[in-house]
Amino acid sequence: MDIIHAMDDLVLPRLAGDRMRAHLAAMPAVVLSGARQTGKSTLARSLRPTGRYATLDDLDVLELAKCDPDALVGGVGPIILDEVQRAPDLLHAVKRAIDARRDRGRFLMIGSANLLFLERVSESLAGRASYLTLWPMTRREQRGEGRCGRWDDLLASSDDAWPNVLAAAPDLPDDWRALARRGGYPTPALELPDDPARAIWFEAYARTYLERDLQALSAITALPDFRRTMRATALRLGQVLNQTDLARDVAVPQPTVHRWLNLLEASYLIMRLPAYATNRTKRLIKSPKLFWSDVGLALHLAGSPEPTGAHLENLVLHDLLAWRDARASRADLHHWRTADGREVDLVIEADGMLLPIEVKSISRPRVADTAGLRSFRALHDDRARAGLLLHDGTHTEWLTADVLAVPWWRVL
Repeated sequence: MDIIHAMDDLVLPRLAGDRMRAHLAAMPAVVLSGARQTGKSTLARSLRPTGRYATLDDLDVLELAKCDPDALVGGVGPIILDEVQRAPDLLHAVKRAIDARRDRGRFLMIGSANLLFLERVSESLAGRASYLTLWPMTRREQRGEGRCGRWDDLLASSDDAWPNVLAAAPDLPDDWRALARRGGYPTPALELPDDPARAIWFEAYARTYLERDLQALSAITALPDFRRTMRATALRLGQVLNQTDLARDVAVPQPTVHRWLNLLEASYLIMRLPAYATNRTKRLIKSPKLFWSDVGLALHLAGSPEPTGAHLENLVLHDLLAWRDARASRADLHHWRTADGREVDLVIEADGMLLPIEVKSISRPRVADTAGLRSFRALHDDRARAGLLLHDGTHTEWLTADVLAVPWWRVL
């Protein structure tokens, strides 16, 4: 079972475990990336309970990785290499070892940064390694179900069957605001009892990132400016990203803000959701929307007293990211917005079809709330599924012939 330890030694399954097994059975090396404290090391060691484990957080191991990497990666049997982003040249030694002996599943490497985004990494291990991401825990992972929302069930069913499909798995109403405040990192989500304790944890996490992890990725001397930029991005959660406006508000040059956003994304702290566009669709807003990988951390950095509708949208996106990266077949995620203000929060592109999703933090959605979904469907009628409107109420109903309103907790 793919696990993460919660309080009282409770063992919870992780969604990404089966996908990792499939990759280890097919490739000589697998790179598992994700933000710190998402449970990467625990998951990796559950898949490799015996054999060698070496973390570059250990200064002796780090020195060996830099001075004699072939000695570190050599030997018989599989090895787990943790925090590999601290010695990027180690990947050259891994490449040499794989070329000498291509045993499948030989290397399981863990990183708190996306190696493919880092300028110092010149070796991608193309054809030798596959890459997976472990996101913070989904709501259903936190509940011990080891899965994400019911996206596959919806995609596999006809549109008119959706109400019955969702009703077939009874669930109880939940408080998305409490879910947003605790986030998805295992420690604050599962072990800490209240918001004050979580605030202490989130602040320590942010300081560790600024003072240690960030410096390992890039030399940043203006830490107060970087921290202010982090807060500004947290306050813009769910908005279309305008780097010029962001740079002006934090009083930092735009090229610097651009580089810092890339570092935050490489660290899996933020993500930029691209716009959906086709050649025949005119006058689209093509800038990405800005989100955080963990809503609890975003709330803390922003100093927000209460979550807003944008935080509920971020929760839905986070669940979709975990689903997308654990899926065997390709799926893409987008937002959609036109210059005249029509928009859809999220668009799933999978299996040749488009599933548009609107997220509302209201309990009684109206027909007027379906305008963006219906506009999107009208422009993409050959590929678009029915629209899905997720809300904070308790009733599932067709608001129009092609838009189903569903409580968010029935899907997530």
